[in-house]
Amino acid sequence: MKGAPAGDTRLRLLSAGAAKGVVEALQDAYFAISGSAIAATFDAVGTIREALDDGAPCDVIVLSAAMIDALADEGRVIGGTVRALGRVPTAIAVRAGEPLPAIGDAAALRASLLAAGHIFVPDTGRATAGIHFAKVLRALGIYDSVAAALRPFPNGAIAMRALAASAEHGNIGCTQATEIRYTSGVSLAGPLPPQFALATVYAAAVMRDARDPDAARRWVEMLTGPESRELRMAGGFEP
Repeated sequence: MKGAPAGDTRLRLLSAGAAKGVVEALQDAYFAISGSAIAATFDAVGTIREALDDGAPCDVIVLSAAMIDALADEGRVIGGTVRALGRVPTAIAVRAGEPLPAIGDAAALRASLLAAGHIFVPDTGRATAGIHFAKVLRALGIYDSVAAALRPFPNGAIAMRALAASAEHGNIGCTQATEIRYTSGVSLAGPLPPQFALATVYAAAVMRDARDPDAARRWVEMLTGPESRELRMAGGFEP
């Protein structure tokens, strides 16, 4: 990720995994109007930020709004290009076709997690949903009880694919609702109950050292603008 082949005109995107479904749905339309393909890397927000800090080439960045604001304060994104995609709730998933667990309040969520065979989650140190879920387990007083059942993965997309491929009945997953919606083989059970709710706002911005700032701006506008609003909402983003 330290450079690009000579003549490579692809727009380089570093993105939180929550936006993967929207990016993949729009990249052909962007190519049709710009002639440029999207070279995207998706991962947990912490991992993406680390890659950026390590010098990964990037024209457009998609992270939590808080992280984008920090990059703006550092002068690393172009002022005025920051745009929100929407907010995404942290949610519970099960394998497609399995009964949806009761998760409407703390007691129901606690019982469902204690009854789960395995619990599939993104990185509890780098991923937004994983960090929050670990806090929820501690707040419920069951972290130690379910620790052996936790199945952490580098990001939510990988966690949900693993949940879909799991053979046992009664497994549960937790990650961003968008990652659940675009993963075949899993079903969205619902957001975490109100007292544990976390809705993360994601935003996009053009990097200060983007090699084609105008092309990068067009991509940010397509990704966050009114023409993709219905697509974003269908994928799990909320206004």
